[in-house]
Amino acid sequence: MNWYETVFELIDMRSFSNLWFWIALAVLWSSTSHWVLGVPWDMVTRARKAERTGADAQSVIDLHDMVRINTNRILYISRESGLLASGFVCFILTVSIMLGFFYRIEFAQAVSLLAVPMSLVALLSYRSARKIHLRALQGEALYRQMHRHRLVTQVIGMISIFVTAMWGMLQNMMLGVLGG
Repeated sequence: MNWYETVFELIDMRSFSNLWFWIALAVLWSSTSHWVLGVPWDMVTRARKAERTGADAQSVIDLHDMVRINTNRILYISRESGLLASGFVCFILTVSIMLGFFYRIEFAQAVSLLAVPMSLVALLSYRSARKIHLRALQGEALYRQMHRHRLVTQVIGMISIFVTAMWGMLQNMMLGVLGG
């Protein structure tokens, strides 16, 4: 076996039998549930604890500033290029779904199984940012909204990982049966 075969075996385009795909899936959902609206979750818990105990007022201020900056950024992007971005994302999702599930291209299936749930998380982020901005959430109300956003993101992630794992196992079993 030469180096060329070794390299292409390492970066195999058959996604569901490739360890790198599963590592990427785990990292994607782990980081997505850790960063809530662009704010690290440990910052939210530290600020919530500080507000209850009255210990570290700076962490509360930092959290509110970070949430304000990120929600304004999300809302600005959606206001300035939301329609164009939505059209582009819908086009890419449609192409990847069609290539993956109609034309049976495994790489496109893998991309679809990553991108579709992430687009739901993007919509959820927009909705949460808009709610935080319109209601000017502060303190406990803000922490509850951030927690709710994280919880729904984790549920989407669990469903996504389950569906991806089931589909990946089915593809690997079918490939084994067909001898491909």
